[in-house]
Amino acid sequence: MGLAVGIVGLPNVGKSTLFNAITNSRAEAANYPFCTIDPNSGIVPIYDARLEVLGKMNNSKQIIYSTIEFIDIAGIVKGASKGEGLGNKFLSHIREVDAIAHVVRCFDDENITHVSGKVDPKNDVETINLELILADLDSAEKALATTLKKDPKLQDKEMKKRHDLLLKIKTALEKNICVRHLQFDDDEKVILKTLSFLTAKKVIYVANVKEDSINKPNAYTEAVKAIAQSSNEEFAIISAKIEEEISRLEPAEKKDFLKELGIECSGLDLIAQRCFHLLGLQTFLTTGEKETRAWTIHVGDTAPKAAGVIHTDFERGFIRANVISYKDYVEKGGESGCRTLGLLRQEGKLYVMQDGDVVEFLFNV
Repeated sequence: MGLAVGIVGLPNVGKSTLFNAITNSRAEAANYPFCTIDPNSGIVPIYDARLEVLGKMNNSKQIIYSTIEFIDIAGIVKGASKGEGLGNKFLSHIREVDAIAHVVRCFDDENITHVSGKVDPKNDVETINLELILADLDSAEKALATTLKKDPKLQDKEMKKRHDLLLKIKTALEKNICVRHLQFDDDEKVILKTLSFLTAKKVIYVANVKEDSINKPNAYTEAVKAIAQSSNEEFAIISAKIEEEISRLEPAEKKDFLKELGIECSGLDLIAQRCFHLLGLQTFLTTGEKETRAWTIHVGDTAPKAAGVIHTDFERGFIRANVISYKDYVEKGGESGCRTLGLLRQEGKLYVMQDGDVVEFLFNV
């Protein structure tokens, strides 16, 4: 299961610096607006220490992490929904992602130009959100017009449902309410999936600070945190410059560097964890001599659904799943130890997967 996160924000907030660091790529980063013309993308592994432990236990030849794709989208400015700056070209790129990482500048630096002349996180967030709302409002109005053109009297039941949903969304957007903050019934959710509203995307607000402020919340980061909490969204503090330094280090050096800084994990790992939680995702694990691997699934997925992530034949011919919790697997010496102690469970089609389950699927096609 691919996970794509679009990195958005005003120009010069640290988006491309962060992107360069976490993907170890060469996306241009410069001190002027619109240096990123086309969206840069990079697929990176999501570090999971459990895989290293399982890999050592089973002498695995290969360790394969879950991945996350980051897409660096050029800075959005006031008026983007009406074509200002680089306009709708970049708004359209956001439609393709699963979630949005909204990077907000939370530091002062007279050498780095701010597009509006001063650092004001609350205003910056409102600028981006308003442009996305205006773009969605335009989309809703066009979709409503199309619906009424096809069925002026709304005699078709499905067209009536679509019309009512679009009207509900349009009314909310006119009040500056994002689509993701509305409540929808099951029928509405089905229709909503066919629409590409930007403000329906889940958001994590990423406060970008200077290196010496990574463990020191300031008035700027507190403002961003308050915005996230008020709308029940995710929040993280990172330093794009620190991430840039981390990207150049070997794994062992990285651990020492983070320890020196008093940081538990890198910004990439933090954002990935927040995005997983935001989108209701989790991982299950498979391990053996050939490989140890993490697989991404939704919270609440059943064993057959999880099996299908590996291969559709696994889901189609599912018989059962041999499941061991990661904790038991490690503490009791692997599969043989758990089997002896009765800690290997045989689960059927109704079993709901848990994060960190170590699984072997049995199937017949």
